[in-house]
Amino acid sequence: MANEKQNETPFQDPLENYDPPTFDDPIEQALHEETVMAIQSRPYACVPIDTTVEEVLQTLVGEGIACVLIENQGKLMGLVSDRDILEKVALEYDDVKNKSVREVMTASPIYVDESESAASALAVMAVSGYRHVPVVDLKENIVGIVSPQRVTKFLRKCMDDQ
Repeated sequence: MANEKQNETPFQDPLENYDPPTFDDPIEQALHEETVMAIQSRPYACVPIDTTVEEVLQTLVGEGIACVLIENQGKLMGLVSDRDILEKVALEYDDVKNKSVREVMTASPIYVDESESAASALAVMAVSGYRHVPVVDLKENIVGIVSPQRVTKFLRKCMDDQ
């Protein structure tokens, strides 16, 4: 049996000879190397889950934004976007304005972790069709939101930095 151990080939780590990727394009490099937090994700608007539809609408209009995050004790419960308002509120405003936002929000939205690559946020936007993607930390506390305008600013900065 001792003879068998001598004949075994030693373990070779497959990553031992790993060559990191090289990039010709600064945008491709930034999407690969930067985290979601490199895309400006703050400030963001957040309201408690017991907020009324009317109050959420006032927040959207008052702050000139297209999306509000809905939370319960700092945890993401949903979001309300301008699309939710058009599809679920606009024609029925008088009937829903005093109801809880939970009745019209997009519940349990797809989100990204702040430590994921910037590319992952763009992939979520592209695949899911959502224009606004919440950002959470490892404890799933809300830390921001990624929007098309913020992605555009990030990509422009990457191009300007080259």
